[in-house]
Amino acid sequence: MRAMSRRSNDQPTNEFPGDDPGARPVAPPPAASRGPVRGLLVVLGGAAVAVVVLLGVQTTGLLPSFRNPFSQEQTDRSQPPLLKSIQDLSRYVAAEGNFQVVVDLQNDRRNVPDFLLNERTLFVGSGSVEAYVDFGKIAEGAIVVSDDGKTAEIKLPAPQLGQTNLDMEKSYVVAQERGLLNRIGDLVEGDPNRQQQVYRMAEERITTAARDSGLGERAEENTRKMLAGLLRSLGYEQVTVTYVAP
Repeated sequence: MRAMSRRSNDQPTNEFPGDDPGARPVAPPPAASRGPVRGLLVVLGGAAVAVVVLLGVQTTGLLPSFRNPFSQEQTDRSQPPLLKSIQDLSRYVAAEGNFQVVVDLQNDRRNVPDFLLNERTLFVGSGSVEAYVDFGKIAEGAIVVSDDGKTAEIKLPAPQLGQTNLDMEKSYVVAQERGLLNRIGDLVEGDPNRQQQVYRMAEERITTAARDSGLGERAEENTRKMLAGLLRSLGYEQVTVTYVAP
């Protein structure tokens, strides 16, 4: 009976070492097994100290700077510019207007919630428009000089407005909202020209503002003053400048 009550070494137990008063204490691992771990800790600590020392020496300038193996590099694979055409211009730029416009453009679908399908952009566009007189379109006989050389009459084509030049360095997107389906579409197939509609709208509004700003009238007055001062320096006492439709 005493042999049957003895616990077999092969049977599992729920007791942790130390719960049995008669159990022998577990001995710590031998010093030979702790040696590699301690050596690894010493090596890692020495490497960390070396990195800190090198960074400190580099900061103080005692040693030349070493290259960061993970530094950012930029590669330019752009092709050289291709000359498309050359145009001879005979324009006299007499005035320039600088404009700023705020474009709030939203594209959505009817009966579809905005959080699913919506695209709204708040854009501030800055651009300039030139008003010029094309001297190359001066008709024959447009300059009439009196016999005594004291009076000159000049007929010029009316000033025109150049194309709107949108300055991208001064233009920026203030805010942008996109629905869930719009964002998924960007991940699947992004559209690099998505902002072109906003840019075109800003250019159109700046062009309209330039036409209503009196920029053409300012160009007429500036051109008239320029020619009058030039011809008076040549001896003409009276200079008359008129404008005709080009």
